[in-house]
Amino acid sequence: MIHPVALRFSAPDADVLAGREGRLALIVPADGKLGAMGRRLDRLTRGAVKRALASESWEKLKTAESLDLGFPGGLACSALALIKLDRKATEAEARKAGAGVAKGLGEAGALVIAETHPRAAAIAFGLALRAYRCDYRSEEAKPFGPVDMMVANPEAVAAAAAPHAALAEGVFFTRDLVNAPANILTTDDFAARLAAMQELGLEVEILEEEELAKLGFRALLAVGQGSESPSKVVVMRWQGGAEGAAPLALVGKGVCFDSGGISIKPAAGMEEMTMDMGGAAVVAGVMRTLAMRKARANVVGLVGLVENMPDGRAQRPGDIVKSLKGDTIEVINTDAEGRLVLADVLWYAQERFQPAAVIDLATLTGAIIVALGHEHAGVFTNDDKFLAGVLEAARAEGEGAWPMPLTPGYEPLIKSRLADIKNTGGRWGGAVTAAAFLKRFVKDEVPWCHIDIAGVALPPSETALAPKGATGWGVMTLDRLVRERFEG
Repeated sequence: MIHPVALRFSAPDADVLAGREGRLALIVPADGKLGAMGRRLDRLTRGAVKRALASESWEKLKTAESLDLGFPGGLACSALALIKLDRKATEAEARKAGAGVAKGLGEAGALVIAETHPRAAAIAFGLALRAYRCDYRSEEAKPFGPVDMMVANPEAVAAAAAPHAALAEGVFFTRDLVNAPANILTTDDFAARLAAMQELGLEVEILEEEELAKLGFRALLAVGQGSESPSKVVVMRWQGGAEGAAPLALVGKGVCFDSGGISIKPAAGMEEMTMDMGGAAVVAGVMRTLAMRKARANVVGLVGLVENMPDGRAQRPGDIVKSLKGDTIEVINTDAEGRLVLADVLWYAQERFQPAAVIDLATLTGAIIVALGHEHAGVFTNDDKFLAGVLEAARAEGEGAWPMPLTPGYEPLIKSRLADIKNTGGRWGGAVTAAAFLKRFVKDEVPWCHIDIAGVALPPSETALAPKGATGWGVMTLDRLVRERFEG
């Protein structure tokens, strides 16, 4: 369901400016000094560009924001956007500037004049990310027209932009998965999409219910036992690092639809529970990116795919299940199901792969949205040094992430009267007690981060780099973490 935009890089050519239709965008440094193409545009518009740059409106603009001149005289374009972006702008600011161009794209496409700007490749990446579209309408959407970027050295900029292609593919793959309705993205379909990535060089293994039962995935299987869709665990391995080196393990919650089970959710908003496989989607997107760019690291991605439905066979509140680790879990609320899935997959990842570190991602709690809104994912850890690396990668990519507490004082809240542990600690500190539950299934010596992405996976409005819908949050952060911390 991706509608990619065609991006082309070319040398500055003053002859095409006047007749170019669609949208024109001129990258202008904060001081307003124009390059050769900017001066040419000013002459064509009879000084309108310089008048705009001398205005109070331009002065009030923040970095990466634009001042639009609609249907400017002397030009065939529908709009000329003057984008404020200093040459010392950050990567994130340049991406935001490019995304602003994409918001006005149409069939006629756009021409972006970046000339010698050092962040031209980042501008192109932001434009590509924001130009994503996904829908299931009967009438197919018309594709965006091509986007041409005028830069002083097209070959060098194209080379700099090339690595972004794999990253964009991973983000788009994640968005497609999160946006997909549950009647299309069943557990079978999800697993098939992951199996298809073997063509990229990934080793993909699908564990079906019979094998999961033999292995002891009782907590995960209990979640899906009320659904007609079979529960699965998919293992994706990328072996790009040193032979025998311990991998980074990425674990994702993949609840393809979450009705809440017997503890059924309210009807209002339940349609959004198609996104409860967001953590698995991020893991899948990261693995796709790593394979496409041939990352020099060993990474294993594991996703637990289930559907949580009410049925005569569904697990009940009060049931006690035994996890793969061996701990017994009292099910207080069947809507706190994601942590049961993750408990078994986390333990399996450590037992089988002896990873150097583990990160799990999940749309786990509404409580994290209460705490952080839709601006930040919540990050919990047992290792502050590892946490610092994750947060640093998120900041560098412009993806909001915030450290959350995970102290021993929360553990009594998930103590069960009958079992070793219960699956919810009540209303207060819900995101923290969920993390405390998961921590029980992480070995003390293994650096671990749990990232609750409930607020950032499918926010209620568009973001700087994504239209309304799935954002693909986390793919860029984890790809950077792998590049900076795990590649040899």
